[in-house]
Amino acid sequence: MDGEREMRAADRDREATAERLRLALEEGRLGLHEYDERLGRAYGARTYAELDEVVADLPGPAPAERSAVVPVAPVPPPAPAAPGEHGPAGAPGATAEPGAGDVAAEAPDTRSRLLGLWMPWLRVAALLLPIWLISVITTGHVAGVWPLWVLGPWGGLVLMQSVGLIGVDHGRKRPDRRR
Repeated sequence: MDGEREMRAADRDREATAERLRLALEEGRLGLHEYDERLGRAYGARTYAELDEVVADLPGPAPAERSAVVPVAPVPPPAPAAPGEHGPAGAPGATAEPGAGDVAAEAPDTRSRLLGLWMPWLRVAALLLPIWLISVITTGHVAGVWPLWVLGPWGGLVLMQSVGLIGVDHGRKRPDRRR
């Protein structure tokens, strides 16, 4: 048995030990600092003995009946709509052909991604512009619109990303387009 502990460990063995350490961290058996230190030792281990040292004081994995983790039942994919039934867009007479309901289905996704791009810029603009306006009102003179130094370049980048996003989504919506 001792010769087996001195055998070289494989990457798969190191990853299994790292997974065991991650579970111990999630269960509260290890602190973050100790987990980090042990993880470094696990990935640096060359033999099974070195890997065993890393997890020697940890209990083995909990049996499934004692585990707090509940497996999630797989969700079956939605059945395709038959021709003449309500399609993905919910309109009567919509067909299940590819691309028929894609425009309505992808539009909210594109809107939410665009909103995600622009919301940080809008929040910063809503913060900087009133500060600038208050400083103009209190001092009585306009020294320059300094928020544009931040909002201008950033807005240009967000605009380019938005155009690219719309172009990519627009190309996906019409796969049958020929020119």
